[in-house]
Amino acid sequence: MRRNLSRGIERDIIVVGASAGGVEVLQTLASTLPADIPATLFMVMHFPSWARSELPHLLLRSGPLPAVHPQSGERFEHGKIYVAPPDRHMLLEEGKVVLWRGPKENRYRPSVNALFRSAAVSYGPRVTGVILTGALDDGSAGLWWVRRHGGFGLVQDPAEALFPDMPLNALQYVDSAYTARVEEMGGLLYSLAKGEEFEACNQQKRA
Repeated sequence: MRRNLSRGIERDIIVVGASAGGVEVLQTLASTLPADIPATLFMVMHFPSWARSELPHLLLRSGPLPAVHPQSGERFEHGKIYVAPPDRHMLLEEGKVVLWRGPKENRYRPSVNALFRSAAVSYGPRVTGVILTGALDDGSAGLWWVRRHGGFGLVQDPAEALFPDMPLNALQYVDSAYTARVEEMGGLLYSLAKGEEFEACNQQKRA
C-alpha cells in the first residue's frame, strides 16, 4: 500500500472485530504490532457462550504486547491488548472497560458492533476501527459509528480473508473505509496512533 502521510489526530484507541477464521488472523495482527505502539487495542472475537477462550494467551505468544481478558471497571493503558471474554459485551467509557451481559447483537455476545459503538461515542476521532475475517455482517454498523464520529476505518482485504463476508459488508456500508492485508496493519496502526494520516490507494467497496 502506497501512503501519503500528513500530521493528524493521534488515534490511540484501536478496536478490532473478527469472527470465523479470526484466531489465526488476530495472531498475525498481534505479530505485526510494534512493542512501543502508543495506543490501546480492544478485540472482539465471536466465541460460543460456553467456550473457554485462550485468545489472550495465543496473542501474547504471537507478538510483543501483553493481552488479557479485562475485569469490568478496569482502567486501560497503552501498549496492551484487551480481549472480550465469552458471553460479555466489552464496552469503553471514561478510561475504563465495562463488561455487560446485555442482549445479543447480530446473534452474538460479545458483539463487534457494541464495542465499536461505545468507542466511537466515548472517544470520537481518536478511534480506529478494524474489521477482519468473518461471516455475516457484525461490525458494519459499528464501523459506521466510528466513521460518523470522526474515527478511521480499516478493513482486511477481502481477497485474503478466509471468510470475506464481514470485510465485504463493512466496505459496502462504510465506503470511506480503507483496505489492507493483515501483515501491513501493524505499521499502519502505529502510524495512525502517532497522528500520521494516510491516503490508501487500494480502497475497495462493493458497487
